[in-house]
Amino acid sequence: MSAIEAFFAAWGMVEADERAAAIREAVADGVSYADPRTDAPLIGADAVSDYVGMFTQAAPGATANVVKSDTIQGMTRATVAFRMPNGMEQHGQYFVEPSDGPITRMVGFVGTGGPE
Repeated sequence: MSAIEAFFAAWGMVEADERAAAIREAVADGVSYADPRTDAPLIGADAVSDYVGMFTQAAPGATANVVKSDTIQGMTRATVAFRMPNGMEQHGQYFVEPSDGPITRMVGFVGTGGPE
């Protein structure tokens, strides 16, 4: 499992310590994470883990899974499916550096950038 896949698998983990450990394993020290729901980039594994924990608490039973990815010159574009227990699904697209090893920077967008 790649660091990107492991990071998003952690979004569905209920146990806070297990989720935090999985995120720490997937990201580098000083990781930068931003998406449309963050006011500013989150810096560090603890900040990112706390943010993911808020998702887990707000949507119990929801999962996040990489459904498609491609890489060019060390940058990965990953399409992620956020699935709610009621069957609702939303896609997001993330740009992740580096493409191998622990994540140092991730920027996410709602949708996939195509006509929706």
